[in-house]
Amino acid sequence: MTVGSAVIPVPRKRTRQLLSTSAGNLVEWYDWLAYAFLTTYFADQVFPSAGNRLVPLLSAFAVFAVGFVMRPIGGLVIGAIADRAGRRPAMTLTIALMGVGQLMMAALPTYAQAGLLSPLLLILIRLIQGFSVGGEFAVSSVFLVESATPGRRGLFSSFSYFSSNLGQLLAAGVASLLGNALSQGDMTSWGWRLPFVLGAALSLLGLWVRYGTEETYVHAEAIRKGRVERPGLFDFLRRHPKESMLVVGMTLGATVSFYTWSIYLPTYAEITVGADPARTLTVGTIALAFFTVIQPLGGLLADRVGRKPLLVAFGVGMTVLTVPMLGMLRDSFWNLLLISCVAMVLLTGYTAVCSAVMVELFPAKVRTTGIGLPYAVTVALFGGTAPYIATALADAGQRQAFGWYATALTLISTVVYIRMRETKNAVLD
Repeated sequence: MTVGSAVIPVPRKRTRQLLSTSAGNLVEWYDWLAYAFLTTYFADQVFPSAGNRLVPLLSAFAVFAVGFVMRPIGGLVIGAIADRAGRRPAMTLTIALMGVGQLMMAALPTYAQAGLLSPLLLILIRLIQGFSVGGEFAVSSVFLVESATPGRRGLFSSFSYFSSNLGQLLAAGVASLLGNALSQGDMTSWGWRLPFVLGAALSLLGLWVRYGTEETYVHAEAIRKGRVERPGLFDFLRRHPKESMLVVGMTLGATVSFYTWSIYLPTYAEITVGADPARTLTVGTIALAFFTVIQPLGGLLADRVGRKPLLVAFGVGMTVLTVPMLGMLRDSFWNLLLISCVAMVLLTGYTAVCSAVMVELFPAKVRTTGIGLPYAVTVALFGGTAPYIATALADAGQRQAFGWYATALTLISTVVYIRMRETKNAVLD
């Protein structure tokens, strides 16, 4: 792989690159997603109920969506750092910011203790974490794929969601363990804080692990010394508008599907069919473990048959099955588990390959910003709002409407997958 006459080195210790990035990514996504799994326990502590149990839940999910407002800014700013100073400094910044947010969350005062300061601090925390996670997906994805040999980019790509799923699995597992071990009163009073204390400690561990990685961005030193022109903040959009829009189209339906099936489903089942919260969290944990295990299999398959067949399979499957699967949900362990696992298989068609595809679309100097901003904007507008929209529709007695909303967005992405070119054999510059 070359740029002009300069050879872009493939890191010598690729396994260490893979494991180090995955460990940091795991911590980052544990920190971000612990909020979603614990919302039902702390919502009443931060927001007054006004006599309706859904009011604090809606408020908490609204703050969850607010965190996504900062994701595009984080994607752009942290992406620019990665495309100028290097991938390693950018990854260090993301995990440090997330750790600060976790400490603040663990010490968050309740509404009874601090009044309006409590929800205001919660919003500030989510803005900090949203900024951090907005840059994390792009920079870690770029770092992973740039660390791989050409024939293994699909496999390395799959570790982006493999590690984030592990973080999500850890968050769900900790929430489920505490939900079953503590009484409802203890969990809502103080137990919900414990996972955030753990998250702060894990962030320190993630910083240490990432310290040992090898930089993959060959232009970083040349830019610092003025030998190579520094890329402009919006160069990716001016020079690669089609590729930027492809990232949006790829992500549109996938982000709604991901947040619906892998994060929000326990709460959705509780609201719509009266499922027990502890049971749904347990089902979610098992389904996430299954989802995590099959990610590398999807990456290996993509290295053999290409990225496009997996993307099309995801799109068509989710377009056809989203409404029926949501309609079949019941307050049954096996029902919830089976439907969740079917959804996870379909989702893998996207999650295992999306990082590789996006990296293969852009040249190195605008690669992280080219992924970071379009991806984060799409996730903020459609992924972050999915729990709130679904909860609001359920509260209005229109539970089926959300399924059709998700289906329409997935159909748009399916058209994009069918029309886009195969990137498996693309040469990274």
